[in-house]
Amino acid sequence: MTESESKPEIKKGLKNVYIDKTKSSFIDGKEGKLIYRGYNIHDLASKATFEEIVYLLVNGTLPSQTELKQIDSELRSNRKINKEIFSVIESMKSSHPMDVLRTCMSMLAASDFNSDDISVENAKRIGFRITSVLPTIVATHHRIRNGQEPIEPNDQLTHAENFLYMLSGKIPDSRDAKLIDKDLILHAEHGVNASSFAARVAASTRADFYSCMTAAIATLKGPLHGGAAEGVMKMTLAIGSEENASDYVAKVRESGGRVMGFGHAVYRALDPRAVHLKDEAKALGERLGQPKWFSILEAVTKVMEPYERRGLYPNVDFWAGAVYYLLEIPEDLFIPLFAMGRIPGWTIHIIEQYESKGILRPRLYYDGPMDLEYKSVDER
Repeated sequence: MTESESKPEIKKGLKNVYIDKTKSSFIDGKEGKLIYRGYNIHDLASKATFEEIVYLLVNGTLPSQTELKQIDSELRSNRKINKEIFSVIESMKSSHPMDVLRTCMSMLAASDFNSDDISVENAKRIGFRITSVLPTIVATHHRIRNGQEPIEPNDQLTHAENFLYMLSGKIPDSRDAKLIDKDLILHAEHGVNASSFAARVAASTRADFYSCMTAAIATLKGPLHGGAAEGVMKMTLAIGSEENASDYVAKVRESGGRVMGFGHAVYRALDPRAVHLKDEAKALGERLGQPKWFSILEAVTKVMEPYERRGLYPNVDFWAGAVYYLLEIPEDLFIPLFAMGRIPGWTIHIIEQYESKGILRPRLYYDGPMDLEYKSVDER
């Protein structure tokens, strides 16, 4: 830095820095409001299907009946994996599911002769393909690592139904499938979070679509981004009963630790997505005769109420972990399930970045020594 340059203002974590415009989603952190393409998340979560949300986010409008049939048909027809992907999954059966997803995402490019085409239409095609095939990769790996035969996708089932079917081999209860469908909707898009930003950085270099998706998946694996639901369930198991909630929270707070599932990088009010999963977690626990887990989480929220003035409200992942656990989805599949829902959101971010000019290239302020004298190795 020269004498004529002033010290720049540093925005740690790029907090409240706007890098571009978007039509994907709107978040009001103070009011606790979330909008997808103009539609309130409360309406979408209670009335729409995930297939509708896929179309909405990628194309910008809710589909007509004909358009919905077309996108549904496209998703159903792209579920199968080829033998090369299957071989990769077999070779990685002992790996973390997110490592398998990241590797398979790169492999998907090898079977796509138009992978380098970054036109909007081709990006949409690939986005739909990945949305469709990702659940098959997750379910196939899960069954192989447990010594079970993989289950072929069933094109007679919805997106959510088919995923649960491929995991267990049983046609799921319609209520369970609807719950997973709602969860996918709630996780479909959420602004320029870490993984979406990673996808945009890759897209700004004009990297192919699969590379951008690989960057997003790699970023999502980080526990500060995608691991909250898994952390909440581990916390719940550690607490054991609602009577222990107060002591557990007190010990965590006293040690300077973080109570998992509380607070959000954007929201300073209640996460609007959490409302839907809280009600679903309670109903599911009661239906399955396992109200214990909801009671523990509810007790934790009561203990944490004094911290709401600091913006520490339950977020969407606080209740998601209990839902997944009650549906017998293993803890290390929580993040892949997040990824399954987020593909449409990543798709529109990649497309928007392709359409934007210039590369994303922030700067770092150098804070180290200057003009040191080089000395040969025998003088050091």
